[in-house]
Amino acid sequence: MSTHSTRSNPKGPGGRPAGAADLGSRGIARYHQLAAVFRRHIETGVWEVGSQIPTVVELALSYDVARETVRQALGMLADEGLIRRYRAKGTFVTGAPRDQIWCQLETNFLGLLQAREGAQIELIGEERKVGITGTIEFGVADGAYRKLSRRHWRDDQPYMIAEVFISERWANKIPRAAFTSKTALKLVADIDGLAIADVEQIMTIGVADLDASVSLQIPLNAPVAQIERYVVDADGILVLFARNTYRGDVVRLNIKSK
Repeated sequence: MSTHSTRSNPKGPGGRPAGAADLGSRGIARYHQLAAVFRRHIETGVWEVGSQIPTVVELALSYDVARETVRQALGMLADEGLIRRYRAKGTFVTGAPRDQIWCQLETNFLGLLQAREGAQIELIGEERKVGITGTIEFGVADGAYRKLSRRHWRDDQPYMIAEVFISERWANKIPRAAFTSKTALKLVADIDGLAIADVEQIMTIGVADLDASVSLQIPLNAPVAQIERYVVDADGILVLFARNTYRGDVVRLNIKSK
């Protein structure tokens, strides 16, 4: 199994706060990036609950952005209940993000078989005898696939949407109830007579398009983690392909090295 990821430098040039140097990244609105930096300050205790945060003018100077950009970023935190602004007093931290980073992206076979604790799977669409759209990185495409469109929830919050393609040769062997209870890999791993020879995983970092924004209830261009998973049988046929899009604010990738 292979996992490819990108990493960002946590230190900004010139001694700026971590994240400040990344505000020019393409594709993500500056106030979304700034809100993520401020949210991280609260998560890590740099801005403690009950404390007063710097003024808009001070933050604009620190991060070299317009004051309106700071106001928009702070507005997002206020909408989330993390800060509260008082006239003539300033802005104070009123809460911390609740259980924010909880979705562990597994990098081993057994981990990928396990469903997230407390998660529910919603089947929002099903198509029969279709082809896989896009480039296939591993295996040889089968003749036709069953396509499942699924959305994963936890605590009434959607955190992942997925397109799952299962070879039609095997799809009818999967109980209907499994479509809303099992991970994509476990759907095929539990099929009697199917010998899995290889599992590959590719991760890229991107931003939410319109569909992801609506389905995951996040702002357009908010950070997302995109995972492609491939399952190949003993004959080299791609029996399962899953294209998953996770909210970037709830996921973490942990790779253990021997």
